[in-house]
Amino acid sequence: MILPSTPSFSLDGKRALVTGASSGIGQACAVAMAEAGAMVVCASRGSDRLNETVSAMVNKGFNVEALVLDQTDLNALKSALNNPYDIVINSAGMARHNPALDTLPEDFDAVMNLNLRSAYFLSSYAAKAMNEANISGSIIHISSQMGHVGGIDRTVYSASKHALEGMVKSMAIEWGKLNIRINTICPTFIRTPLTQSTFDNPERAAFILEKIKLGRIGEVHDIMGAAVYLASEASSLVTGTHLIVDGGWTAE
Repeated sequence: MILPSTPSFSLDGKRALVTGASSGIGQACAVAMAEAGAMVVCASRGSDRLNETVSAMVNKGFNVEALVLDQTDLNALKSALNNPYDIVINSAGMARHNPALDTLPEDFDAVMNLNLRSAYFLSSYAAKAMNEANISGSIIHISSQMGHVGGIDRTVYSASKHALEGMVKSMAIEWGKLNIRINTICPTFIRTPLTQSTFDNPERAAFILEKIKLGRIGEVHDIMGAAVYLASEASSLVTGTHLIVDGGWTAE
């Protein structure tokens, strides 16, 4: 009898681009890719935190480079993706939370420009380069549980993430024949420098803990395993879907 063997989670010999990599979830994804063996290009709009992240990763012995990139600049984005990657993780994103009745057009445009427009063309440019290089690649977007539910004061953010989820499904249908996979990771509230002010508010923290059935706040390490899974051969039959890491928030 020949027993089956577990597919590899190793990323040895792979090249990965991670955007939004200077802090938070993006930084954690970059470390996860490097720990699994990939050569990682960490991209971010600001250089200071990015260089600190890359220096810390180099000190750990990882094969990593920094790339200052504003991914809403589509010319710069296209240039960055001219050289193909095996793995592209998009963790750049933003939110401007306010009641739907008070949303300003400039807030709507800013959120959609980064969360959806840049994500769309990042995917397109990455897939085109993968296809031309005959790479069976994996594209991963950090979406949100808010791509599957609604939330008070989060109408614009939720709209951008719902649209991202639909975009990924359609791209997966088109690119399956190219052996290019595209998926999302949908976290709940994760403790990062950007979200710490939310957790410092006792009322908001209590509301979040009540909704998360496992009874604890998400940490960046909770996303790292999901990223390695979707980047590796372990998920070779997974495309056009989402991996929800929300502690049971959306189980209702």
